[in-house]
Amino acid sequence: MKLYIADQTCSQAVQIISNELGLAPELIHFDVFGKSTSNNDNFAELNPMQYVPVLALDDEKEDLLSETIVITSYLADQHPEANLIPARGTFERAQFDQLLVFIATEIAQKHIPLMRKLLTEEGTAWMRGRIVSAYKVLDDRLSDGRPFLTGDKMTVADAYMWATFWHKRSGAHIEHLQHVMAWKDRMDAVPSVVKALKDEAEIAVQHRSQLAA
Repeated sequence: MKLYIADQTCSQAVQIISNELGLAPELIHFDVFGKSTSNNDNFAELNPMQYVPVLALDDEKEDLLSETIVITSYLADQHPEANLIPARGTFERAQFDQLLVFIATEIAQKHIPLMRKLLTEEGTAWMRGRIVSAYKVLDDRLSDGRPFLTGDKMTVADAYMWATFWHKRSGAHIEHLQHVMAWKDRMDAVPSVVKALKDEAEIAVQHRSQLAA
């Protein structure tokens, strides 16, 4: 498999889940601004919207998957023994998918216009307020002492939330949410997270060296 990633983006969630499952997809770095890839693939042919992650499978059709939730859920579903996601068709899975969509729509996507400074002053204040409110929902979820979002074990949801923890870049102040901040500290120490950051940094440096040569 090939996994197309970019610096400090939600593609880190796919790296984390891959690491948890003992998978080793070939990492391809995509330069978001220059639009080049570390292996010279034309990324626009892989995803016309030109955002990561994209997973290229090793099947006969060389199928492609995009969208963080889709890729991480697919990989976790292929390895049910890892317990990274509830089984499809269960009520627990519906609740879990609800959590993933909540993170995507109320947190991840709302960071983007703030980071790109696309909003008016009034719009910026409103959007930051929405993000803080969403994190408060997750803070309340964690207030019962559970170490991760759904219980005692890290799951796809934790990987996704960690990979979209962009509040500093978007100016949304959530430092007062003690349970969320403690969760972030725990996630930072998870070996699969540490490896994801190391591997991302290495392929990014390699790509930039190629461009500079």
